[in-house]
Amino acid sequence: MKEKVVLAYSGGLDTTAIIPWLKETFNYDVICCCIDCGQGEELDGLEEKAIKTGASKLIVLDLKDEFVNDYVFPTVQAGAVYENRYLLGTSFARPIIGKKLAEIALEEGADAICHGATGKGNDQVRFELAIKAFAPDMKIIAPWREWSIKSRDEEIDYAEAHNIPLKINRETNYSKDKNLWHLSHEGLDLEDPANEPQYEKKGFLELGVSPIDAPDKPTYVTIHFEKGIPTAIDGKEMGGVEIVETLNKLGGENGIGLADLVENRLVGMKSRGVYETPGGTILYHAHDVLETITLDKETARVKQYLSIKFADIVYNGQWYTPLREALTAFVNETQKTVTGDVKLKLYNGNIINAGVTSPYTLYDEEVATFDAEDVYNQKDAEGFINLFGLPIHVKAKLDQKRGK
Repeated sequence: MKEKVVLAYSGGLDTTAIIPWLKETFNYDVICCCIDCGQGEELDGLEEKAIKTGASKLIVLDLKDEFVNDYVFPTVQAGAVYENRYLLGTSFARPIIGKKLAEIALEEGADAICHGATGKGNDQVRFELAIKAFAPDMKIIAPWREWSIKSRDEEIDYAEAHNIPLKINRETNYSKDKNLWHLSHEGLDLEDPANEPQYEKKGFLELGVSPIDAPDKPTYVTIHFEKGIPTAIDGKEMGGVEIVETLNKLGGENGIGLADLVENRLVGMKSRGVYETPGGTILYHAHDVLETITLDKETARVKQYLSIKFADIVYNGQWYTPLREALTAFVNETQKTVTGDVKLKLYNGNIINAGVTSPYTLYDEEVATFDAEDVYNQKDAEGFINLFGLPIHVKAKLDQKRGK
């Protein structure tokens, strides 16, 4: 009986070319597995393509709900953003894919798991750490670390030689990753940070439009949160997937969520990418606004500090670790009062605050007002300043004595 390998399959150039390579190199029975995290039309015709290319079967699992509720929303609650810009769209999709690959490989009695991540990128780490968490003894094959192919042009040559149908060409062959949360673009002209992304070029953007092409009128949206989780838009209750899909449409139409950044990869190099995250950008913004009135200062400060570490953990593929679980427990405690409504105005790529309310608000208009009131005794500030400034006062007096 042939040995079996489970291949993480997307139908793209990398994973499609890997099927004949696995059969030629190892004589494996190739079982393709596609985890649907919201790739949409990319899944059309996937089974036919996998079988024609040499796979014995294709397993497709629709995990959009689990992806959003168990990975995306906890990261939003944490306020985790990698290097101030990247909303982790690829990063938090990899743990769920790796976990399901391991589970399927064990169910199928497979001898190995294979992925198409490059040896220069982050995904190889993310996939393999997840696999190790659920199938620690499973053999892992990463063709980009083993085969003789050195570039995407050579990979296209290999695919054409094996009569593999391609939907791309060499001139528009951006490396892309798409799911419900985002779409990333890398490669070609984007490899030079001096080049401006072609936002206005037809076909470049897929989830929305450039701010230049957005309507010249604002769109208002109100998002309701319960304990830090978005549950309704404009008064209509929705599940997590529908929330993201709805905000993707609204954000995309208004040119929201474009990010062009050079990030520090885990493997040590810098990489330039362009990201489309319309709905995610709106959700992060709305959640941050709600926390301004529902979290006390010290909790907010500590949470902000830990959000950087949380983002690093997600980016580095360390989802299934005790530290991530501990940080999530802390975040969950902070979210008990993060309930309320946030109204936003979307206009030409901008998100403008238009109002926020919460039954747990810590904002007291009577205390904050500039009008006459009897709640706050302004005379009390004098003693506070004297005590708060005591170290500065003492140092200045001693410096005078020492003749400084």
